[in-house]
Amino acid sequence: MQPHKHFQDKKMKSKRISGFDMPPAATMIPAAVVAGQMTGATSASPGIFPNMFPSTPGQLSALSLMPYQAMTQQATRHARRVYVGGLSPTANEQSVAAFFNQVMAAIGGNTAGPGDAVVNVYINHEKMFAFVEMRSVEEASNAMALDGIIFEGAPVKVRRPTDYNPALAATLGPSQPNPNLNLAAVGLTPGSGGVLEGPDRIFVGGIPHFLTEEKIRELLEMFGPLRGFNLVKDRETGNSKGYAFCIYQDLAVTDIACAALNGIKMGDKTLTVRRANQGLTQPRPEQENLLLQAQQQVALQKLAFQMAPLPTKVVCLKQAVSEDELTNDEEFEDIVEDMRCEGEKYGKLVNVVIPRPGPNGESSPGVGKVFLEYADTEGSTKARQGMNGRKFGGKEVVAIFYPESKFAQGEYDG
Repeated sequence: MQPHKHFQDKKMKSKRISGFDMPPAATMIPAAVVAGQMTGATSASPGIFPNMFPSTPGQLSALSLMPYQAMTQQATRHARRVYVGGLSPTANEQSVAAFFNQVMAAIGGNTAGPGDAVVNVYINHEKMFAFVEMRSVEEASNAMALDGIIFEGAPVKVRRPTDYNPALAATLGPSQPNPNLNLAAVGLTPGSGGVLEGPDRIFVGGIPHFLTEEKIRELLEMFGPLRGFNLVKDRETGNSKGYAFCIYQDLAVTDIACAALNGIKMGDKTLTVRRANQGLTQPRPEQENLLLQAQQQVALQKLAFQMAPLPTKVVCLKQAVSEDELTNDEEFEDIVEDMRCEGEKYGKLVNVVIPRPGPNGESSPGVGKVFLEYADTEGSTKARQGMNGRKFGGKEVVAIFYPESKFAQGEYDG
């Protein structure tokens, strides 16, 4: 089946804005980054290295500059590289380069001019660290402000490499990050007054979007009151990005909370809870009894929180359509086709139900919702993940699982 025109033509005759928005395309890595090339050339002063550079103006070729440029790169490499530790097993050179290019641009750290900051990436897959080479000394110093940033769901360490020479680096450019960097643009705003700084800061990842900020705090506070808490949100939408940071008033419970909460299943997510800067730390022997009690407490309260709704074969999309879009027959058929085409991307789609107002415009149960029934929960789970937070016709969709029994009986008002 060909994709419906709602997804292809934004100048459609319908009054709707568009169908589903397109997910952001993967960031492409320029060939210069993959090859480890640097852009730009270093000019030579007249009279310097007369045998290397022609004296006649206009005869200085790119080929004649190569030995000097290579020498300059080698001399500054120790100050242009940063060490990135704690990478995930799925990380590769392209994904690391794309990520650091994106975040450096977002914080205003690209001080060497237009273009990407990263010129080369080397990864040690066995020990899960990388050396990221920047095009300038100043940009490498700016990258040091990214320590603790979340990459592929976990915080990474950003440090100077072991061959870094502070004395020599001081003659090459700034050795500290620019104080005016916009770190808030990448979620590095841990809280006022440094309340969430220090070795006892906890990273909480894998938070499902259906879990409210209040519920997250309630879960964490089972181990004691919090001194600080920050759920990282998207600046444009205000939605949770799926991770948070916290610190307890009683620092002695830090390891206990991490060990008890880490690995808890919440729907289709798994919590990652650990010290933000150190990874998991084993509890001291005297804490073992308290840890056992904490783990039992978590097990008993998981049901009370109802944090893990079981998937069903039916996905309900809320806020996807409005009542006035459903009255026109042609418009309604377009919407049904849009939903069918999008829903089939995630699995075998059995049925699409979109309740409509009555013939005289009277309201009916379920108007404003879209129901997608799949052949199995694998398809419905992928659909809920893929559609939740997407925009359809300019409206942000909320996707939830819907009881199969109610759907089978035609009850759409739940």
